[in-house]
Amino acid sequence: MMKIKLLLLFLIFGKVFFHAQPNNIEKNISEHRTYEELEKEFYGSRIGEGNSKSIADSYLKKAKSEKNISHIAEGYVMLHFEENLPNALKYLDSLQHITQNSKENTYPARTYLLRGNLYFRNDNLQSALNNYILGLKYAKEKGNKRQIAMAHISIAYLNNYIGKHAETAKVLRHYAYDADYMNEVEKNSLKLNLADAYIEINKMDSAYVLIQNGLQDSKKNKDVYRYYQNLGLLGYYHLHSKNYQKAIDGLLECEKYFFTNNSGSKRNQHYTLLYLGKSYVGLQEKEKAVDFFRKIDSMVLKTNYIYPELRDVYTYLIDYYKENGDKEKQLYYVDRFLKVDQVLDTQFRYISRELPRRYDTPELQQEKENITNELTKRKSLFYIVLSLLLISHLLFINVYFKYKKSEKNYKKIAQDLIQSVNENRVGKNSNSEFNKETLSESLPIENTVNSEDRTSRTISEDIAQTILRELEIFENKDQFLSKGITLGSLAKKIKTNSKYLSEIINTYKGKNFATYLNDLRIDYAISRLANDRKFRSYKIPFIAEELGYNNEQAFTLAFKKRTGTPLSIYLKEIENMSSK
Repeated sequence: MMKIKLLLLFLIFGKVFFHAQPNNIEKNISEHRTYEELEKEFYGSRIGEGNSKSIADSYLKKAKSEKNISHIAEGYVMLHFEENLPNALKYLDSLQHITQNSKENTYPARTYLLRGNLYFRNDNLQSALNNYILGLKYAKEKGNKRQIAMAHISIAYLNNYIGKHAETAKVLRHYAYDADYMNEVEKNSLKLNLADAYIEINKMDSAYVLIQNGLQDSKKNKDVYRYYQNLGLLGYYHLHSKNYQKAIDGLLECEKYFFTNNSGSKRNQHYTLLYLGKSYVGLQEKEKAVDFFRKIDSMVLKTNYIYPELRDVYTYLIDYYKENGDKEKQLYYVDRFLKVDQVLDTQFRYISRELPRRYDTPELQQEKENITNELTKRKSLFYIVLSLLLISHLLFINVYFKYKKSEKNYKKIAQDLIQSVNENRVGKNSNSEFNKETLSESLPIENTVNSEDRTSRTISEDIAQTILRELEIFENKDQFLSKGITLGSLAKKIKTNSKYLSEIINTYKGKNFATYLNDLRIDYAISRLANDRKFRSYKIPFIAEELGYNNEQAFTLAFKKRTGTPLSIYLKEIENMSSK
């Protein structure tokens, strides 16, 4: 699979790459050339090819001499494409400064989207996402449809990178076919990436049609670079379909092209080797697979380009040398795996959930320590392996029983909650409100309030009762599901002040405002998930948003804190009990 996620990102700002063999640019850069001529020549080349740096320098020099703010800004954009991360960020900082008072509807969104692309190219996905979100925010404020589209597409590529392929496909399909403001070059790029996402979700027929169309179109337009991108994607298609020899035939052509005259990006080069290696694994040709995987390791050492599939590379190499009794190389690749794993845990936190079970970090650390001791002290291999197996077995048993015990407790809590909801449903009319008091009996109580606490308050009884009546309306009408509720906004809504409202909630509800709001939402979720099959079929992020949470993590943490059991187990027990 060619991870060609950067192709369309550049198009956000007009850095169009005609992916053919580079043209020989022999024109002299002259200050008398127009901005349009310079832009056409610069954006008609790929990064680092020809004399694009000189073009950008001349463009900026011309703009500064004429004190043309708009073109100075464009000069900074051009130059940032030609620089490494620190220098490129300086140019984008200059761009942000000079456009801070711009009336154009492309700023400041353009700056944030460019910065997001820059971080993406340098594998800082967290910073890339943060800038894409800011770019989307400002694009929406200015009503710039193209920038909104490009921000959505960029975030979709990040989703694809962390495994959310179905969501990626949905976004790419929309902009490839339903957005009339996307040009043909952009649509072709979208379709190429859409084919990649289709393969990941096993829509193989749809992927194949897109790839074949891409190959034919690129041949027709003599677009060599795009042709090899589609050919590489076809290789991944065959690999996914277990047609290993067909995959190898196409990928070997891609290897020759992408490694000749810097024709391909490091992503293209890495993934070409990766899927050649995996294809040879499929053919049981281990030595050839190892050759390609070792090449990948050498490239990683040179470029420091790290991506999730490297785990597959290193675990295969570790197993290979373990089978062949080469402890020194096994130790070397264990060490390489651990270093890569540490980076992935930092930059790819979502992907870290897919860490291979056989080579999780604690086990590898232990194995590395024992193998090192073996090599340095020249002890018997038999006793080391025996010790490792015994320790691993004991650890596994210990972890297994701890997990089972916790799981059993979680299931019991979930079952009690479901039973409480079901009993409450049986004991009331179908159109009546959910009885939160009944459910609260099965949930942990964080605070209790006695009559003496209530008499110590400084608010008059009339005001207290008025606030309590408003809170009752707030609860009964499920107004707590609205996103962005704060103590201040609720106080304003019920025409009181934050201090009074806080004191009433603490005194009469026995909890602070944040806990009060969370408890209402989670109690509602407990009931609705148990009673509404359609609602619980939704994805967790959507459910979280429906309940007023900003993100999935906030919802799941609040659910476990309130109920004492994880949301996943609660949902699973609902389905189990429903099927009985």
